[in-house]
This record gives sequence, C-alpha cells and structure tokens, in this order.
Amino acid sequence: MTARCYILFGLVSLGLLAFLYPLVYNNTDWNPYAVWVAALSAVTWVIYGLDKLLSKMGSLRVPERLLHLLAMLGGFPGGWLGMFIFHHKTNTREHPSVWIMLMLSTLGHTVLTYHWLFRGG
Repeated sequence: MTARCYILFGLVSLGLLAFLYPLVYNNTDWNPYAVWVAALSAVTWVIYGLDKLLSKMGSLRVPERLLHLLAMLGGFPGGWLGMFIFHHKTNTREHPSVWIMLMLSTLGHTVLTYHWLFRGG
C-alpha cells in the first residue's frame, strides 16, 4: 500500500466522522463515549463497504491497518456489521488479523464501557 492510500482513506474516514459525531451528539442525549462509538461504527461500516466495492472493481484498496485502527478507536461494531453485511474479510485463514483486532477491540471497549459508564471511572 502506498502512503497515498492511507492519506486518502484516512481523510475520508476523518471527514465522515467530523460530520457524523456532531450530528449524533447534537440530536441525542447520549453519553459522549456512546456517540463516539456510534459515529465511528458508522464510519467503519462505510469504509468496509467501500473496500468491498473497490475489491470487486480491482482498484485501490483500503489499507487493512486502517480498518484495524478504526476498530481499535471504537468502530468495532461497524467492523463486525461490515464483515457480515458485505461478507467482507470473513475468511479467518486469509484475514486472521481482522478477526483478532475486532475481538480485541470488542473486549477492550467492553472493559472501557464497564469502567466509564457503570463504575463512574
């Protein structure tokens, strides 16, 4: 992957997040962390769909490390949905790191949710 792919898809992700976060935050009374996870999950889902579309076209691809980063930052629900709705990167033999990162992200954010929302930490 070239640096241009990281920059291009990173900027697309940031742009979507910059649009969605305030939209959700200003129209709900959700905890800011829940808004973050919801907005970033929507972005991650879109990026998974875009990568699936691009894979069928045989053109540029979203770097897998960017998918990992989006999941780790809080977009893991969108990553899971993207995998199963688009049937993308679901083969554990070909893409074990995607599964591992989504599982670790889910576990990590479950712990964060417990501590921040339920223990007041």
